[in-house]
Amino acid sequence: MPARQPPSPRRPVGTVTRGTTNPNRLRRMDRWIAAVHGPVLRRSADPVAVDLGYGAAPWTAVELLRRLRAAEPRTEVVGVEIDPARVAAALPYEEDGLAFVHGGFEIPLPGTARPAGGDRAPLLIRAANVLRQYEESEVADVWTRLRARLAPGGLLVEGTCDEIGRRHVWVALGTEGPRTVTFATRLGSLDRPSDLAERLPKALIHRNVPGEPVHAFLRDFDRAWAAAAPYASLGARQRWIRAVEDLSADWPLAGPAAGGGRSRWRQGEVTVDWAALKPNSGETDAFKGT
Repeated sequence: MPARQPPSPRRPVGTVTRGTTNPNRLRRMDRWIAAVHGPVLRRSADPVAVDLGYGAAPWTAVELLRRLRAAEPRTEVVGVEIDPARVAAALPYEEDGLAFVHGGFEIPLPGTARPAGGDRAPLLIRAANVLRQYEESEVADVWTRLRARLAPGGLLVEGTCDEIGRRHVWVALGTEGPRTVTFATRLGSLDRPSDLAERLPKALIHRNVPGEPVHAFLRDFDRAWAAAAPYASLGARQRWIRAVEDLSADWPLAGPAAGGGRSRWRQGEVTVDWAALKPNSGETDAFKGT
């Protein structure tokens, strides 16, 4: 367990959100992270991950530690919450490799500075169901702030899911900017792929309108899903895989190195290059220049 540091005198960056959470809510995101980012954690001398805005209960941070340690046993997780009462409630759950601190988008980390100098930097920041409660115009600046806190080779995963984790959409960002968007679902609960639109992250949810790329993607996904209806007799997974295969003819789906490929499709996921889904440019576009 890292040694405790005195609390920062600075006010945390951000605002208190609703904090609702449930056990196992983020399992789809966590499994994707462990599969995609596990090699980076294994190569690191300091594999530390942040669960940003874990909420009123610490379940998601506890679960993140378990899932990432399956990929790299040395991994540490720090839960960061802007509400001090939530931090106090989480402290009894601390254990070796798991700490909880008061903070916000500045990402304060307990422990010593890196040997090369400077503050300790995380290899992963997971922010689930946090920015959904902010304005779209604020998202790009938050992304920039969080990316600047990443260690070299680090990953920011930011997205939204429903209350029990059946449907989830997230953006993966490196230090250079956004890379991919992943759609993940429990296939048995899905009527059509566009059902996932209600869980688009804040960067995209208001862009699900005609003329925007994400709207066109979900439209084409629904068409591919409908065309794959004969495969439903083989199960929802086979129908999903067939629909994704058809979709790949027109959309740049990510390969295994970026968290895509058939093995991920089988999990009820599809990952798309950010460049294909990013909002159209405009003077009021919060992501202009991102």
